[in-house]
Amino acid sequence: MKNQALESLLAILAALLMAAVVAWAGSQNGVHIAGLPVFALAGIVAFVIQWVVFVPSYRAQTERWYDLTGSLTYLTVALGTLILVGRFDLRSLIIVVLVTGWAARLGSFLYRRVKKAGSDSRFDDIKPSLLRFLMTWTLQGLWVFLTLAAALAAMTASMATPYGWLGWLGVLVWAIGFGIEAVADAQKQAFRQDPANKDRFIQSGLWAWSRHPNYFGEITLWTGVALIALPALSGWQYLTLISPIFVYLLLTRVSGIPMAESRADERWGEDPAYRDYKARTPVLFPRPPG
Repeated sequence: MKNQALESLLAILAALLMAAVVAWAGSQNGVHIAGLPVFALAGIVAFVIQWVVFVPSYRAQTERWYDLTGSLTYLTVALGTLILVGRFDLRSLIIVVLVTGWAARLGSFLYRRVKKAGSDSRFDDIKPSLLRFLMTWTLQGLWVFLTLAAALAAMTASMATPYGWLGWLGVLVWAIGFGIEAVADAQKQAFRQDPANKDRFIQSGLWAWSRHPNYFGEITLWTGVALIALPALSGWQYLTLISPIFVYLLLTRVSGIPMAESRADERWGEDPAYRDYKARTPVLFPRPPG
């Protein structure tokens, strides 16, 4: 228990240190309000919202508000940044619209899923520990800030730049990723709601192309946002292009695919049909079934 508490504390400190480095880089050549860089202020808000909601969540020992808080933080940070900067250029408006659309869809989807299930099993062993539970909320603050980093840097850049073809390419890439994620989530939800599929795994639709098409869609859409932001960046702000890389590493190495694959292996690891599905279906990048 002591080791887990120490590891959680170190993870919290590491998250804050990483956020501080990105906050410094993204604030270069950026807009300031009352002497404070708006980019860094957005990062602070992302963490503070998590910690505020953590307090009642820990007292009630519930994770019900976790995903919804993450989505609302995206909306708050993106809209708040737009208003604080006060520059309603095409790039900033498109970024806010895309982030709002994604956060609203995913947040409501995840909230309904947890509400229907009654709980999220990922938190069963974490909730009783103050530091471990605090760590998950702190990491969500980091997730929001780093994922939005390139977008925020573009929105807070001291000068607006012409939108250009790269921005429209980014919108197209975002639309493809958003569509893949939304369709994959809808297909899996419909599959689970069918009583005939009880205790079975999905291997149809987009799930025949990839074992995690929803995660592929999310990585793709944030790559699109980074493309939209790219022409507005300069100097140290280019470090904020870590956004889609961070999403990729998070989903493929930490909390996304590893956890989902582990749960699936526990349930169906001895099922020959599941082993065959794993052998012929790529883990992330889609490939036509054959």
